[in-house]
Amino acid sequence: MIVSLIAKTLNISHKNIESVIALLSDGATIPFISRYRKEATGGLDEVQISNIKDLNDKYVELVKRKEFILKTIAEQDKLTPELQKHIDDCWDTSELEDIYLPYKPKRQTRAEIARKLGLEPLAKWIMLQQEGSVDSKARGFVNKDVPEVADAIKGAKDIIAEWVNEDASARQMIRRFFERDAQIASKVIKGKEEEGEKYSDYFDFSALLSRCPSHRLLAMRRGEAEGFLRVSISPDDEKCLDRLVPHFAKNNTEAADLVEEAVEDSYKRLLKPSLETEFANLSKEKADIAAIEVFAENMRQLLLAPPLGQQRILSIDPGFRTGCKVVCLDEQGNLLHNETIYPHPPQREYAKAGNKIVKLVSTYKIDAIAIGNGTASRETENFISNLRYEKDVKVFVVSESGASIYSASKVAREEFPDYDVTVRGAVSIGRRLSDPLAELVKIDAKSVGVGQYQHDVNQSLLNKSLDQTVESCVNLVGVNLNTASKHLLMYVSGLGETLAQNIVDYRTENGAFKSRAELKKVPRLGPKAFEQCAGFLRISDAANPLDNSAVHPESYGVVQLMAKDLNTTVTNLVSNKELISTIDISKYKTDKLGEETLTDIIQELEKPGRDPRAKVELLEFDANVRTIDDVKEGMILPGIVTNITNFGCFVDFGIKENGLVHISELANRFVSNPTEVVSLHQHVTVKVVSVDMARKRIQLSMKDL
Repeated sequence: MIVSLIAKTLNISHKNIESVIALLSDGATIPFISRYRKEATGGLDEVQISNIKDLNDKYVELVKRKEFILKTIAEQDKLTPELQKHIDDCWDTSELEDIYLPYKPKRQTRAEIARKLGLEPLAKWIMLQQEGSVDSKARGFVNKDVPEVADAIKGAKDIIAEWVNEDASARQMIRRFFERDAQIASKVIKGKEEEGEKYSDYFDFSALLSRCPSHRLLAMRRGEAEGFLRVSISPDDEKCLDRLVPHFAKNNTEAADLVEEAVEDSYKRLLKPSLETEFANLSKEKADIAAIEVFAENMRQLLLAPPLGQQRILSIDPGFRTGCKVVCLDEQGNLLHNETIYPHPPQREYAKAGNKIVKLVSTYKIDAIAIGNGTASRETENFISNLRYEKDVKVFVVSESGASIYSASKVAREEFPDYDVTVRGAVSIGRRLSDPLAELVKIDAKSVGVGQYQHDVNQSLLNKSLDQTVESCVNLVGVNLNTASKHLLMYVSGLGETLAQNIVDYRTENGAFKSRAELKKVPRLGPKAFEQCAGFLRISDAANPLDNSAVHPESYGVVQLMAKDLNTTVTNLVSNKELISTIDISKYKTDKLGEETLTDIIQELEKPGRDPRAKVELLEFDANVRTIDDVKEGMILPGIVTNITNFGCFVDFGIKENGLVHISELANRFVSNPTEVVSLHQHVTVKVVSVDMARKRIQLSMKDL
């Protein structure tokens, strides 16, 4: 049944879903299934496989919940064949909880107290709505515990109110009103206007809940959590009661009037608050998912940012009073030298600092200079660019978001136990230029500054999404087995922290790996782990060129057969496009090896170990714009996209403050998602629309540019 539900939701065949679930159950990772089991899945990509996994997990949990509910109702001796079938056939969480609600163990409610006073028979009589005096009927329930007729009627109405609240059809009816018409509203808490000024947009705000953007909802919920706003969700009460009352009050008897009163009480006291909580949670969950999707996509683009590659880098963490921290790194990112220069106020050692940089570039054969984009970045870039070197040295401004987090982390202390946080931060900036992916995996993904409301969303879902994103990027690019850090190896399919450390330890004791097969000698790295990880690990100088490609060891045999059929060797075949073009892949198809995998093998033979990332590009900011005081309306400026949210993107154009291109200003057409137009680190041209000096906010536009 679960497979059928997933197939219907995702429009994927039963067979492919069953294959994915079986592979996942057998310990296969999403990147491995996507890359090396295309025949089994019909070529499903990582997103589709991930969706199958998430839905399967959801329905497995729902099955467990059903089992618990059935057991609970059975223990009450209330489980009928009809009720069991109703529960068995239910696959909607809200509907299942509605079915369970009448049988759910209750705390001491008003209705429960009334039942203990023996008033349930009176409630049942009133619900029949027959002719006759309610007072006369109620008088039969008066006793020392129920001293007045009014007390008996009130208790009966409390029981009826609970029945209304527990009626599945009534709940579904009001739920539809919430889905269609509910408004989310926020009001400032009296006396908090000044303290909560940053939430002024939401001091008197309302919108249709179904259309409220995720960033607005998360902003309201943050304001509520911080004690500045009061947030409510409500449909039109009159419309709800106009539908709900006739559902229970059936005629014009005196009893029916009491039923109507009980229904109104139930709606206001029980049903509406219950569904408001449900929709508050649902809307928050949707907003979380939307924000997490933005964060994950930004993280993917950041991790897959163009690498400069293995070059010698001089890296600078800029500063004014404390100076600029300078480090020199070799091609592998190893620290060769570090010191501090003071080219800026108050010291102004411009000439001394300049001579030092020129000497370092010459001494350590520097190819490129990386400058962090924080405080004093623009001034440092200007200083560095005006120096004269013996060779052509490219200068890059690099995002330093999260560098301070890394520099104080356990990872950094393990790498550089003898250096302080300033040196570690400068090293991280330089390594980010060389290989952003290898460096950023060491930093908590939430600290890299490319999301929105990351601390307000469900942290478990966020961590899961970001881990999956990092794993996907690492395995897409591939990892050099002989140079990768433990933190990079951890994200390789099938490894994890323990095996990653074991690989590093083995490498330390035995020297560089000479082949992928040697991985089998690593302690605790068994056949399953080898199967999962081998295709994503590269050995650049291996005797077998396939060890430096994405061809999985399980397919080496077919490549050897191709080479044999062409009367050549695997070494001669690799990268020989003319020879490769003569291969007829249909000759090599088997039950387990189909056209999809064979096509991948051919592509990999043509460009073994090809890095899917783009080439790094230089960006020069406008030399006349150095502070917000230089920014004027109408200016056309070059910039780089630093963050993307649901409401637009932020652009760095060389000053401390980033400008915002609102989603409505991204293009001369309607844009539903900013990622349709821009990507992280994209070089863009923007026009200044407005400058708010008081709030340090700059509005930009990309229209007509």
